[in-house]
Amino acid sequence: MLRCLRTFAALLALASTTPAFAVDESDLLPVDEAFVIEASAPSADRVEFQIKIAEGYYLYRHRFAAKALDAGVSTGAVELPPGTRKHDEFFGDVETYRNGMTLALPEVQAGDARQLKVELRYQGCADLGICYPPQKRVFDVALPIPSTPSPLAASLPGAAEPSGLNFGTDSTTPVFDEGMPLPEEEAFKFEAIAVSPVELLLRFTPAPGYYLYQDRNQFRLLDAKGATLAAPQWPKGKAHTDEHFGDVIVYFDQIEVPLGLRRTDGKAGPVTLEATFQGCQNNGICYPPMTRKVEISLPAASADQLVSLADTSATKKAGAGESASFVLILLAALGGGLILNLMPCVLPVLSLKALGLAQSGESPAKARAHALWYTAGVLVSFAALGALALALRQAGLALGWGFQLQQPWVVAALAYLMAAVGFSLSGVFSIGAGWAGAGQGLASRSGASGDFFTGVLAVVVASPCTAPFMGSALAFAFGAPTALAIAVFLALGLGLALPFLLIGFVPALARVLPKPGAWMETFKQVLAFPMYLTAIWLLWVLGQQRGVDAMAYALAGIAVLALALWRWEKARLGGVLARVVAVALVLVALIPLWRIPSLAKPASTEAASENGSIAYSAERLDALRAEGRTVFVNMTADWCVTCKANEKRVLDTDDFRALLKQHEVVYMKGDWTNVDPAITAFLEQHHAVGVPLYVVIHAGRDDTVLPTVLSLGAIENALSPAL
Repeated sequence: MLRCLRTFAALLALASTTPAFAVDESDLLPVDEAFVIEASAPSADRVEFQIKIAEGYYLYRHRFAAKALDAGVSTGAVELPPGTRKHDEFFGDVETYRNGMTLALPEVQAGDARQLKVELRYQGCADLGICYPPQKRVFDVALPIPSTPSPLAASLPGAAEPSGLNFGTDSTTPVFDEGMPLPEEEAFKFEAIAVSPVELLLRFTPAPGYYLYQDRNQFRLLDAKGATLAAPQWPKGKAHTDEHFGDVIVYFDQIEVPLGLRRTDGKAGPVTLEATFQGCQNNGICYPPMTRKVEISLPAASADQLVSLADTSATKKAGAGESASFVLILLAALGGGLILNLMPCVLPVLSLKALGLAQSGESPAKARAHALWYTAGVLVSFAALGALALALRQAGLALGWGFQLQQPWVVAALAYLMAAVGFSLSGVFSIGAGWAGAGQGLASRSGASGDFFTGVLAVVVASPCTAPFMGSALAFAFGAPTALAIAVFLALGLGLALPFLLIGFVPALARVLPKPGAWMETFKQVLAFPMYLTAIWLLWVLGQQRGVDAMAYALAGIAVLALALWRWEKARLGGVLARVVAVALVLVALIPLWRIPSLAKPASTEAASENGSIAYSAERLDALRAEGRTVFVNMTADWCVTCKANEKRVLDTDDFRALLKQHEVVYMKGDWTNVDPAITAFLEQHHAVGVPLYVVIHAGRDDTVLPTVLSLGAIENALSPAL
């Protein structure tokens, strides 16, 4: 019997986990449609169950049991008709029923009761090769008023022998074995409550002799508005060698699992949690995935709780008035913004600012004005970008730092802008008062609007970068109240603008700058080429997001834009018609910006990368955790210059590959170039709001988050066994 049960379990597990070419559980009828049961009492001492069995389904004779549930009520043994004998691959030699059958519970002694509760247990299968778990149904049966036999009838011959059908109630009639698998509701109990406005608590209770898998589960909210689920925080389980799924983590006893909520709507109200999970009987059958629904009453959430889960602890600290921690966060933001000046993504724009300061080297007052207007542009842009990111995240969008470059039209527009700045520096056109005045200091002039615009441009190209110290500051900002968050963004901006503020307000530093002269015209033209290279990089990012067609559209648009700007410059000496033609060409150049977002994403090639990485998947990562494997996770994006620098210096080297092989590490890579809520969730779990993020995951140990600027030594230390 044990061998049969194990075969049964293996088939069930295979049916529930194999891909599309195997049996699909969705082809099964619901159990109550496969087996339609009605209960009635033809007499006061007899209950009958009429069962209709759908075509392609059958019931086991030996898996039937029936009993009365009311106290003081007794019955006889269940009466079953003979079944069709067969050799079953699950239970051996058995009898089965098809199409329909009737069984009875005789000799009912209910006293004066006119209503009876009876329980029926049964189990059946489909010809597809999948069996249902044992079932239990309770029926309310109305008993008829018993008739009193007349003395004449009682005196007739044979009256003591009531007539009835022969149901084969001999000594071989089987009884439902209570040691056989329980119905799934009894084998695995599930409960859920809200312990706070931002956290649910799930409770699983396996029956004795049953266990629950850690990695075979899924949770979702069916009717919640403004609430999304975080990853469940499973407690430490027991390593178990399972004959169905290999080495897994399971739970034999009752467990409680915290499940966080990300709230964007603070109103109280009911939500429905749908939980899907799977478990097995120890040395017995493996149940198909079970789905339960629980209605939960969510309490109202405060304003401070309407934030990302990743930084709930930071929010609580700030709300508790720990000013020392907040000062450290501001210092981290200031330091991170300062280091941004050294990032490759920012240098092209900073060279423009250096040119403006050199032009005003003879006047300390002008140097201060340049520095202040540039700083104003940086601060306003950082505050606006931060406020937009916070608003979009609270609206439920899976966004993080650098989110704007996940939008193809933004990438294409920036490529246009960088190319246009390059054209100006190369002398294709000059920006004067007639060209809306914005950004006039980027080329031959250096007025207040130009300085301000340069600050805006610096923030736009710096925002995808994540410098050291920025990670913790941004994590705090994305979880803190709005006022504190904006203060962090302003500190980042102040750090970015700090070098030029010092040059503008410290005469000794200003005197280091070269004096204005003819050399500046040549220097200005040289600066055009970093702008062209930046535009090329942005076009490459666009190609990664929407393919080569998007690159072609953008290049065509930039070519028309160059023609329009050149024609505008020539139109200075022409009439109104020439300027109208130039404006019309600009509008034509902008057409690709509307076309590009609708292009399809290119097919992913992550699964078979040259460096042996596999594409990030939360389910795959959970499976690797359960197997006890060590995993190195690299969260990156094509528009992240820091990510690409780390990959070139460290991750794409033979030394790194040798290190992975030495420690038997699985290399998993997540691409955040486009919006991906699954990757955003992983970032939030590790208190990160942007890429790069590098995490080493060991079985039985806390995850190790590595520095933003990666080194082989840091990786080696993280991979080393715990002392």
